[in-house]
Amino acid sequence: MRGGGKFKAVLTDLVAKMAVKAVTQAGVISPTATYPDGTKVAQVAAWNEFGTERIPPRPFFRQTVAENSGKWRVQATHLLKANHYNVKLTLQQMGEQMSSDLVQTISTFSEPPNADSTVAKKGFNAPLRDTGVLLRSIGNNVVEK
Repeated sequence: MRGGGKFKAVLTDLVAKMAVKAVTQAGVISPTATYPDGTKVAQVAAWNEFGTERIPPRPFFRQTVAENSGKWRVQATHLLKANHYNVKLTLQQMGEQMSSDLVQTISTFSEPPNADSTVAKKGFNAPLRDTGVLLRSIGNNVVEK
């Protein structure tokens, strides 16, 4: 076989690129993000995601994952090839897509609707959308393990 040295070098390079140990995180990333009254955005997101005694669950995060995880797998495969197997770049781009999908879900979320008292207070019926703080707090990052 001719060119075996070049082939081995390509494989060695590919293995090194793929050996990155990192994960993409998307959601309310900042632990210090707060509403004007000091309430942590991550806490409000959790209350909405899982519900409380007074708030029905509004699972925007789980809905986003359920609706997009298949698309994300395909997209990650295509991006990895397009990025010449640069795992960090692919993870960064996937995080951006995941964040965008979360923002889209929050922006269009409608069921269950707000209570009549909440609609009267807000002036409109848009669950998860009032001040825009939650939307602006959605982000992503790549964390090396």
